[in-house]
Parts: sequence; C-alpha cells; structure tokens
Amino acid sequence: MAGSSIGDLPFLPYGRQSVDEEDIAAVAAVLRGDWLTQGPAVTGFERTLAARVGAADAVACANGTAALRLAYAALGIGPGDAVVVPSNTFLATASAARHAGAEVAFADVDPDSGLMGVAEAEAAIDRAARAGWRVRALAPVHYAGQTAPMTGLDGLVALARAEGLALVEDACHAIGTVDLSGSREVPVGAGRPEVEAGSLTVFSFHPVKTIAAGEGGAVTGSDPALMARVRRLCNHGMMRTPDPGEGFADPDAALDAEGNANPWYYEMAEPGFNHRLSDIHAALVLSQLGRLDRFVERRARLMALYAERLAPLAPLVRPPALVPWCRPAWHLCAARIDFAAAGRTRSAVMAALRAMGVGTQVHYIPVHRQPYWRRRYGDLALPGAMSHYAQTLSLPLFPAMADGDVDRVAAALERVLS
Repeated sequence: MAGSSIGDLPFLPYGRQSVDEEDIAAVAAVLRGDWLTQGPAVTGFERTLAARVGAADAVACANGTAALRLAYAALGIGPGDAVVVPSNTFLATASAARHAGAEVAFADVDPDSGLMGVAEAEAAIDRAARAGWRVRALAPVHYAGQTAPMTGLDGLVALARAEGLALVEDACHAIGTVDLSGSREVPVGAGRPEVEAGSLTVFSFHPVKTIAAGEGGAVTGSDPALMARVRRLCNHGMMRTPDPGEGFADPDAALDAEGNANPWYYEMAEPGFNHRLSDIHAALVLSQLGRLDRFVERRARLMALYAERLAPLAPLVRPPALVPWCRPAWHLCAARIDFAAAGRTRSAVMAALRAMGVGTQVHYIPVHRQPYWRRRYGDLALPGAMSHYAQTLSLPLFPAMADGDVDRVAAALERVLS
C-alpha cells in the first residue's frame, strides 16, 4: 500500500445513500397519484417492514428521533422516571427521554466495541438508585450495526425482566442485523415478548443508514396493544375506531342510529404528536427495503476487505471490534486508531485524509459530556465511553464503493500515519 497513488479520484464520504432508477420511479408514482401523505405507500412499507423483522406490527414515522419519542411515550415513561442510556450514541437516544420528562442514567460502554453490556447497565441502575430515581427502562444502542448483548443469562433482556424494566432497543444503526445470542436467530426488531414491562425497537432511515427514506423512522414490536398506542400517538392521539372491548368514550356522538361509527368522528384519549411519515418518503424506503439483503451483503464484503487491508497497519489501526452474538448489518466502519502513538491528532488525520479525497467522521462524542447534561448531572466518570471516543474514526462505508476504494482508504491512512 505504501506505493499506492491516490490520484485525482472522486471524493469518498464516510456514508452515502444508494438510490437507483427503481427508487426514483417509486417516488414519481406517488407524486403522480392521489396520496402524498399517510396513503398506501406508508401502509405497504409498515406491513413489509413488520414481516421483514418478524414483528407483530410496525409504525412508520418522521425520523429515528420521532420513533424514540413515540416509544418512550407509549411505554408511559415520564416525570419521576429514568431511562438507562449508553453514553456512546447519538444525542437523540437521551434527548427523547428528557423530552418525555424522564432523567437519563448514562451507562458506560465497552471501550473496544462501544456497546453497553449488563455490567455497565447495572452500574447505571445503581447510580440512579443513589440519586433517588426510579429507573423504568433500558435503552440499549445497537452501535454501528452490531447489537448489544441481549439474550442469555448475561443479557440485557434478562436484566430487564429481573428489574421489571421496559426495553427500548435503539436499532437506528441495525436494520438487517440478526441477533444470534439466543437459541435461535432473531432479526433485530422482532420484539422481546418475554419482557413483561414492554418492549419496542426503533429504526432510522436517514440517508447514510443502510436503507434511506430521505428522513424517516419506524417503531416495531410484538405487543398489539402497545403498538396500537404507538400508532395513536404518532397521529395526535386520534382514534377513528375504538380499542377492542372498550368502545368510544362518547358513543352518542360517535355512533349513528345503526351503531356504526360516524365517518367524520374521532376521539383523543391523550395528546399525541404529528410524527407521521409521508407517502413520498415511504415509497423510497419501501423500494430500498427490497434491496436490503443486497446492501447488507455488500457492506459485509467491504468490512471484510477493511479487516484485510488494515491488518498491516496494526497496532496503530485496528478494524471495529467484532462481537460473537450477532450477524451485523454494518452501518459504520468505526476503526480504532492510536493517534497518540502515531504522533498525530485526530483532527490533523481527518484533514489530511480529506485532502486525499477520503471523508471521515467521529461516532460519537459521549453524550454525557455535552454541556446540557454536564450542567444537569455534573462530570460523570465513564472511562469506557471516553476511551472509545478517543480512538474511533469512521471510514467510508456505503454499497456503491468499489473494492479498490478500500485499498485507497487504507493507502491514505498509511500515508497519513507513517
């Protein structure tokens, strides 16, 4: 690689959507039709997504942050409650809990994988108890495409059951990932019916994710009643049909002389949100969902090439740490770089790579270090999250990359670090 020439090549961003003519045709068909929002494309996407992940239901929404807000709200999380959130995540996992009125018990992560395990979650629960908080939910983040350890005796599902906690799996990085930690393979998003306090999974379809809606998200789950509440909350809390066995609160206003619901009638049992997805976005992500397996396969091939091409740069550069309990649908190639040993700052490395046409990003600044949370909780000691942050740099990863692009990135890294 030392003799490779970067040349005058197109810029490689760290992530990029893969849109083809079928995607464009699907969106154009919506624009030529009668529905622009909450029409047949949304319904079709929800049904297809639920079937793809093995869930009882899926509710499409505006983005991954909206999905988190809906999940927390549907589980009844609010003031006086706390949610355990790993510090290595995007801002939204914690902010959505705070929008619900809950406190956030930040958990540490494994410094190599960036994932929260049971020990880290238990430490956060203990810290929350000392603060006098009532922990209501765990929010594990399936980072970069790999899952947190979920099932088995030392998994987060068992911890949630033992502590009587709900589970909100932040799978915004993990559409297409398969959990291998139990007795059978389970797609991420199928739900955890053994969690009595409730279990939901959230997804994001931002353009750099494995499939894209432009902006879009979804909540999936296995409990029909809980998913019905997610659906209501997504659309202002409105109900046009009553819950089974409950009926309308005001039947005189709701029903005609034959006992049928008046066609204009709706009720609001509780305030919700306008977090709806449009048919325009749904058409794009539904089309992309049909190519999910191809995207996952291509990303896996690129990650295997990265492991091979980065090996000569060890110990300065190491590929993402693999965990044994899942088959990842890779979202990020979060390489681990010993910047101090290389004698280069991360910002200098990023600038030099950019000058060679290679884009990079950092995932993530630990959320507990953000000014809002430091003012609220002080300076927490989460060394695993800080260690992971200090060494991580996300390299280009998207399906349209050629095999040779991985060589190009590795050669640029070698040149910058040597």
